[in-house]
Amino acid sequence: MLTLRGVNQFYGGSHILWDVDLDVPSGRITCLMGRNGMGKTTLLKCVMGLLPIQDGDILLEETPLHPLAAERRASLGVGYVPQGREIFGQLTVEENLRLGQFVRKSGQAAALERVYTTFPVLKQMARRRGGDLSGGQQQQLAIGRALIFDPKLLILDEPCEGIQPNIVAEIGDLLRRLNNDTGLTVLLVEQKLPFARRVADGFRILDKGRLVADGDIAGLSDELVARHLSV
Repeated sequence: MLTLRGVNQFYGGSHILWDVDLDVPSGRITCLMGRNGMGKTTLLKCVMGLLPIQDGDILLEETPLHPLAAERRASLGVGYVPQGREIFGQLTVEENLRLGQFVRKSGQAAALERVYTTFPVLKQMARRRGGDLSGGQQQQLAIGRALIFDPKLLILDEPCEGIQPNIVAEIGDLLRRLNNDTGLTVLLVEQKLPFARRVADGFRILDKGRLVADGDIAGLSDELVARHLSV
């Protein structure tokens, strides 16, 4: 589904991503892992067009993404839930969701109702401002906004950060259900090992901007965790 080949990225004079080759298989949930500051969020922003790459290729199926503007990437079927959620606090829940509909050509009302069915709490709070929601409710809103245009690839950056445990469990259940029922491909950054092992099919580990390990989630050994993930 998503392929990166030889991707390099710089912040000023700092080399952040080093010749990254990474595959996200279609129909699977892949967890991108690594300690803080290893380039995970940078990689997601490069995929979404929010940061430029120095060189390399980023492909969605057979379509090169790296020459395209961020909004064009969304229209090709890439949904993005950024770290920190980035909802619009002064807009209502429904207004936030409708902002995610800009890439839809039709079926907007049905899409909105599907999100409300997935997250009933959002329907109950449709007229409330996004900034008045709890952290877990805001995360559900951010995910709903990404799902509303029916993406084929959903990218999430630390969806469990600052979220109460019951909502973390619900998010994990949702991702597994969407994957099982619709074949949605998911790439997520997550540092919570129990969540990753429960939800993901495969893992990729970045260490100082380099891909150092990958495989099926069952192969995420204690030795790999100690070497690349423990703090």
